[in-house]
Amino acid sequence: MACTRTRSHARHIFQRSLWPRGSVPVTPDVSQHEKGTRLIMTRKIVIRTEIDSDIGKITEVTVAAFKTLEISNQTEQFIIEALRAAGALTISLVAELDGRVIGHVAFSPVTIADGARNWYGLGPVSVLPEYQRKGIGKSLMEEGLSRLKDLNAQGCCLVGHPEYYRKFGFTNIPGLFHEGVPPEVFFALSFDGNVPRGEVTFHGGFEADGQKSGAGDALRQAPLEQAP
Repeated sequence: MACTRTRSHARHIFQRSLWPRGSVPVTPDVSQHEKGTRLIMTRKIVIRTEIDSDIGKITEVTVAAFKTLEISNQTEQFIIEALRAAGALTISLVAELDGRVIGHVAFSPVTIADGARNWYGLGPVSVLPEYQRKGIGKSLMEEGLSRLKDLNAQGCCLVGHPEYYRKFGFTNIPGLFHEGVPPEVFFALSFDGNVPRGEVTFHGGFEADGQKSGAGDALRQAPLEQAP
């Protein structure tokens, strides 16, 4: 990206760190998650597009999710606010349980040096700490990616945990990169099989964060539990 702060921010913002189809009920998969999942098994988690009354709750969820992460400056909420203000929140979904917002994911447009169009960046994605590792982040991401496809998106990219995002089909693609980010934490997923080449630039809203150095190294060392 043109801004140094933005390049640094992308090293960690996506690690954790929508549109008109309406609400999608989700039941967590107990067999794949830790003790405690059964407590919410009989209650429906709804994945839906954000509304105005969710904005403050999204901020609270984002702050809580990133609060203890060393790879974060705990300013991801400002990124979301900047994207929203710029009209760049192409997709913004919340996970709701019993009327309470417990998770959020954002998707925004990116530009690619070779001129490829209709590619998007994923993140931030946040889940309240007490609901992490229960499949909620996974459900948010899967629904968001599905809605991107409905918008005729060509693909999605992110900077994230080297282990977590491969399960969604994201891979490290040679020749596709984000400046200043280690290649092993930059991922892309093409929806149509066509793979662009060159530098990926995230939306300018990501400049709404001041960064510390070394975020990429910290991300490579982050434990898997820090994924949503």
